Amino acid sequence: MAVIIEMKRSEKRDTYFLKFMDAVIETMKTQGRHRTAETYISAKRSFQGFLGNGDIRVSEMVPALIMEYEGYLRIRGLRMNTVSFYMRILRATYNRCAKEGLCSGRNLFGDVYTGIDQTRKRAISQALVMKLKNAKLDDMPSMRLARDMFLFSLYTRGMSFVDMAYLRKRDVTDGMLVYRRKKTGQLLMVKWERCMQDIADRYCCTDSPYLLPLIRHEGNERRQYQSALHLINHNLKLISERLGCGHLTTYVARHTWASLAHSKNIPVSVISEGMGHSSENTTRVYLKSLDMAMINNANRRIIEDLQKSV
Repeated sequence: MAVIIEMKRSEKRDTYFLKFMDAVIETMKTQGRHRTAETYISAKRSFQGFLGNGDIRVSEMVPALIMEYEGYLRIRGLRMNTVSFYMRILRATYNRCAKEGLCSGRNLFGDVYTGIDQTRKRAISQALVMKLKNAKLDDMPSMRLARDMFLFSLYTRGMSFVDMAYLRKRDVTDGMLVYRRKKTGQLLMVKWERCMQDIADRYCCTDSPYLLPLIRHEGNERRQYQSALHLINHNLKLISERLGCGHLTTYVARHTWASLAHSKNIPVSVISEGMGHSSENTTRVYLKSLDMAMINNANRRIIEDLQKSV
């Protein structure tokens, strides 16, 4: 925040955009919003690459430049949701710059894509979950760990990977797993089941305060978490190819719990509470692809019945 204040005090009002973005990122870090800061860093690197690794004055940013950047991203084969992701971060940064009085706040992003396309189905079926659970992976410890972390997330109501990584042994008490979501700070309580204990026992390390082998020691926890996330997702991809389980990631486990709960007619309000969503609207986004699959299956049954009657 100090850098932003210094910019406002400066007599030279024509701020450099990426320098301002760096100040925003540093503010996020000091506020503990590391995950958001990482997304801004990713967007900044992309835009900086487009600019030829230089910077640009805010006054030089015009709609035509932003449209050119969109073309730059498309040529590189980025999905439209990724293009929108970068655009929305740049727009938020530019709007913040305007709010601080460092630029005029023109509408630069009206002619580029900033929406959200429906993504491919992320959840997997119960049959594929069982196939994954029963897979013989004892001779491949890295894959077994990835599978077990996927199942642990599923068992704990779709717990996000970052929350799993930071779980401590002391978080399990009196038959309950109690933790706060890193994203929202919401306190969640999950009944501790035998299947969860089996996984925790399999990887128990007496020298570590952490429940799971994702962060192994105090210090550099964020880096350890990021390394574990990359490794687990890499091995889930290998498992996907080996077993034909669709596209597996740690995020798929979260979607799968929501979808399985929905298929058992559990109310959306209950699913939302169980996952720690701040809004049922978020939960409905998770369930949208499942709803479409159910509609298509229903239509197929109608068509099959009609064909039988001909």
